[in-house]
Amino acid sequence: MMLFVILAVVVGLLVAIELGLRSLFGFGNPLIYIRDEQIGYLLAPNQRTRRFGNRIEINEYSMRSGSCNQIPTPSTLRVLLLGDSIVNGGWWTDQGKTISSLLMAALSEKKIGNYQEVEVLNASANSWGPQNELAYLQKFGNFNAQVVVLLINTDDLFAIAPSSLVVGRDRNYPDHQPPLAIVEVLQRQVFKQKPIPELQALHDESGDRVGINLEAIRQIQALTQQSNSQFLLAMTPLLREIGEPGSRDYEIKARQRLHDFTEKQQITYIDFLPIFQEIPNPQALYKDHIHVNSQGNLLVSQVIERSLLQILKLG
Repeated sequence: MMLFVILAVVVGLLVAIELGLRSLFGFGNPLIYIRDEQIGYLLAPNQRTRRFGNRIEINEYSMRSGSCNQIPTPSTLRVLLLGDSIVNGGWWTDQGKTISSLLMAALSEKKIGNYQEVEVLNASANSWGPQNELAYLQKFGNFNAQVVVLLINTDDLFAIAPSSLVVGRDRNYPDHQPPLAIVEVLQRQVFKQKPIPELQALHDESGDRVGINLEAIRQIQALTQQSNSQFLLAMTPLLREIGEPGSRDYEIKARQRLHDFTEKQQITYIDFLPIFQEIPNPQALYKDHIHVNSQGNLLVSQVIERSLLQILKLG
């Protein structure tokens, strides 16, 4: 009898923990990734979940956006925002506080030409670089957006070629749901992440990685121009670049190459480094060393909004 009572208490406790992890933190229902031969990986389409209270919605085109048509109505101003985890917002950002959502809300309040509606589509995934974003454009097109915005960060200048190695092998890129929320917590908090030797080999490859990524950006610009759309490029800095110790020598050289490249290609370019340096407390804009928080998202969206308005008026 005592054994039965103990067993019942243990089972009840486990059920309570399972329900609490699901309802309070969203464990047990992570976003799922799928492999793609050209893109490397992308979020599986048509997903909805909550993580730590934040709403996350992935549409039919693997965007962190609501459902959309391939072609907008004539009265719709459409902007396609491409990027990595900064654009995506991750589990730490509610759907309504992503850069794309903030930008869409702000632009919707403006009177822009004869447009009656504004859509800002969010095509992004964690750790994407320019080559992933180019492959996404090549596969899906630009959804007839009037403007394509590519938002990168300093590290993206050194991004490796698209690869699906992380899918199902890195706990941050699951390819199926865990059987229990408790299992997901154990996988994330207790068990060590197994290294992926093939992925490390990609990072160790020599070559002009900056040049390869600049070429990918050039091709994104070319695809945008072919569809008679405008192109805007922006780059956010790492937190340590803003003050001391500042950008490292190789980053300074890469930044200069990007600057020279944008001038040669006549690309409208926003460098957020000097903008962030003017903020009295830039640390308040960041969640960690690379990702901006909700306050940072707001500032980034406001600066991009001003550039978009100038582009659209010129266009």
